[in-house]
Amino acid sequence: MKIGFLFPGQGSQSIGMGKDLYEKYEEVRKVYEKVKELTGIDIAEMTFHGKEEELNQTKNTQLAILTMSLAILAVLKQQGMQAEVSSGLSLGEYSALINSQAISLEEGVKLVQKRGEYMQELVPEGEWLMAAIMGMTEEQVQQVCQKVTNGFVVPANFNTTGQIVISGEKEAVEQAEVIAKELGAKKVRVLKTAGPFHTEKLIKASEALRKELEHITIHDFDTAVVKNLDGTVYTPKDDVKDILAKHIISPVQFAKSLETMLEMGVDTFIEIGPGRTLSGFVKRLDTDQDITILNVNNVETLERALDDFGDGGKNHLK
Repeated sequence: MKIGFLFPGQGSQSIGMGKDLYEKYEEVRKVYEKVKELTGIDIAEMTFHGKEEELNQTKNTQLAILTMSLAILAVLKQQGMQAEVSSGLSLGEYSALINSQAISLEEGVKLVQKRGEYMQELVPEGEWLMAAIMGMTEEQVQQVCQKVTNGFVVPANFNTTGQIVISGEKEAVEQAEVIAKELGAKKVRVLKTAGPFHTEKLIKASEALRKELEHITIHDFDTAVVKNLDGTVYTPKDDVKDILAKHIISPVQFAKSLETMLEMGVDTFIEIGPGRTLSGFVKRLDTDQDITILNVNNVETLERALDDFGDGGKNHLK
């Protein structure tokens, strides 16, 4: 058995997420307090008792999801649960990098705070949307975007077999939705995001983040991390700072990332953080391999994972 951790990205947030974990585990509370100390933002108060509109602001969403993922991770590690490889969707890559020790928790949290601010504030004027297209190939989605005449829209996230996210101007995305359905898409779903993420329109945010990245230290990787940029494992030769700067203006190759993890022998995927989105992506992969998928997003699922793979289940681990 080989475990791979998966960390969710923006769009998986909801009011109340992580509350039961916070109330039960001291390790969870410590992470939330550390993030508050580092950023000045009370993620617990915002997430457990705040308004959805506030949580859905990109600058808050990213920090809240990162905090919850790191808090769960703290409990898992304290209980002896590890993974040899990890990956994250967009924002989730930062959780994976912190998990691998390539970026310290302190610097990673501050970096994500800036990333969220830049991705919210340094967006061109206009109305922007992202939408997931189900039931079409990469080539078909490319054709859909090319047929749009109402503005800018491009593929942004290649999530899994038969699910690709497009990103761009509101009218263009809406026209793409109509075209996609005409060409046989099973479903098109607008996402809970607020900008043209993973497109060239965020070049100013990318440049601002690049300057922030100059001040952080990249350490040796403790465990392997599969990157969004091309779906391959980070190597010692990679310029991690350059990759993260390009990250927010480049399409997310998450389907390739999952395929790489399968090729590395991962047969147990554990999604750490709010929602079940990434678990769904794994289920849709076109593979004959026997795969186990777990979500860890509340006390019940955390305890189930620990029973199977923590100290009590060490015989399962390599």
